[in-house]
Amino acid sequence: MTQDQLAHTILPLGSMRKTETRKIAEEHGFINARKADSQDICFVPDGDYASFLRRYTGKEYPRGAFLDKEGNLLGAHKGIVSYTIGQRKGLGISGNSPLYVCQMNLKNNTVTLGTNDELFSSELTADHLNLISCDNLEVPMRVKGRIRYRQKEQDATVTQIDDDKIKVVFDEPQRAITPGQAVVLYDNDTVVGGAIISSK
Repeated sequence: MTQDQLAHTILPLGSMRKTETRKIAEEHGFINARKADSQDICFVPDGDYASFLRRYTGKEYPRGAFLDKEGNLLGAHKGIVSYTIGQRKGLGISGNSPLYVCQMNLKNNTVTLGTNDELFSSELTADHLNLISCDNLEVPMRVKGRIRYRQKEQDATVTQIDDDKIKVVFDEPQRAITPGQAVVLYDNDTVVGGAIISSK
């Protein structure tokens, strides 16, 4: 959220415990009063994201090629929306060592597979920058970065490249940096801002 959006946001439940909120919801007959907690996409209850995307978009996602890092054909995938960076299960491909999704090319409809070691990278670029604690990053800044919501924050340096783009260099290589996902930056308990990962 931007600073302007935050300035107009009211959080009426902010001072209440979840148990209190559930009790009020139950007293008013809300059907979700006893609904299980969710930290995932709660509107895809069966976890089948590929089927949800097919239903929601009305599109079919055709089969394509599984490739290795050198571009050699390994087999056929069942539609690019069925995969995510770092995935190992459900590939239907075997190799001399376990294979993981390392890269997806939407334009060519290919999924590149590799080893777990090949999933690690120390840097990323991200755009759609939304700074919260400042207007601009005038100089490189030491931060803690997070590239997925269950991940512990990692030490990094962030540099603003232009009005809308940053480069983040982690002290230690990170696994499965995924274009399209968010990177969120922290300075202790302060959210510096976030952006959408464009490349690694």
